Amino acid sequence: MNSELIEALDALEKEKKISKDTLIEAIEISLLNACKTHYGKSDNFTVKVDPETGDFSVIAAKEVVEEVEDSVTQISIPEAKMINSQYEAGDTVNIDIHSVELGRIAIQNAKNVILQKIREEERRVLYDDYYSKEKDVITGVVQRYAGRNLIINLGRADAILNENEMVKGEHYRPNDRIKVYIVEVKEDKKGPRILVSRTHPELVKRLFEAEVTEVRDGTVEIKNVAREAGSRTKMSVWSNDPNVDPVGACVGVNGSRVNAVVDVNGEKIDVINWSENPANLIENALSPAKVVSVAADDEEKTAQVIVPDYQLSLAIGREGQNARLAAKLTGFKIDIKSETQANELGLLDFNYSDEEYEEYDDNYDDGYDADYADDYQDEQ
Repeated sequence: MNSELIEALDALEKEKKISKDTLIEAIEISLLNACKTHYGKSDNFTVKVDPETGDFSVIAAKEVVEEVEDSVTQISIPEAKMINSQYEAGDTVNIDIHSVELGRIAIQNAKNVILQKIREEERRVLYDDYYSKEKDVITGVVQRYAGRNLIINLGRADAILNENEMVKGEHYRPNDRIKVYIVEVKEDKKGPRILVSRTHPELVKRLFEAEVTEVRDGTVEIKNVAREAGSRTKMSVWSNDPNVDPVGACVGVNGSRVNAVVDVNGEKIDVINWSENPANLIENALSPAKVVSVAADDEEKTAQVIVPDYQLSLAIGREGQNARLAAKLTGFKIDIKSETQANELGLLDFNYSDEEYEEYDDNYDDGYDADYADDYQDEQ
């Protein structure tokens, strides 16, 4: 019984997550290599390790011959008969080889083979583990700066947060716990090379999946995310259940759900309704600005948007951020004009009567639909 070997294998399996079968196979291969080192060949050798007891055997299959030319693969008739009197020329005899016969150098080489196999398996297990988490969010602990990059410990492996994947304005200190998005996991001789991000749009999406039950179970779909990390994010959502408000589900009571995500990444998040109608989608994407009309060309992916004069700066946003994020979210190139600009360019070739303006104003106050302006213009 070799209980110490089994205990060691069990410990390695538990700690390193390397299967016992793989370790046993490594031992068998290492002993075969030891045989080859000591005897010059190993084709006729067989190694077996008992996974229950840890006992192992090394057996050399030798052919019974009248005259021995190769002592590694052959055995004389007299020697064979000493083992069993019934052996004759041409028979095969299995000879037990004791490890002490293999020599110190051969055993040392076998040990090195086992250790190398353990290291390879450990790297493979780590790679497989973190590769399965690729495109997902994980919590890591800030370790140290490596130049301008940051080393993040993810538990069993370290990840690299490159400078261009950091949120501007965020400050990281050793032992800080931060959530990161695993962008890519690569194989490397020293272990998996894990690249993570704090700026990726998918980080926000994954955080909502973790926070919002309706998103997690598929009732609410996150259609797209446009993000300028550390500043603002726009996210379009759609509900597969007519009784579930997708925006309300993501925002939560008194903003509880969206605030839980905001607390993590520290930026403003606009959640809007997704629509198959490009004009409606663009109108929603420009929220919180109000829109008078939208003329969208689905083929060219361009849109002409007209907003009230006093809403122009809000629609464009500070340094163009609102319009820029809306364009990223919808995939349309958006040109925004005020009503005054539109009239000067002839984009609005009608004037409201007092009665028509009052009807427009009522719709506008209720959350004006851009389709109303389009329909009205078509009627003129």
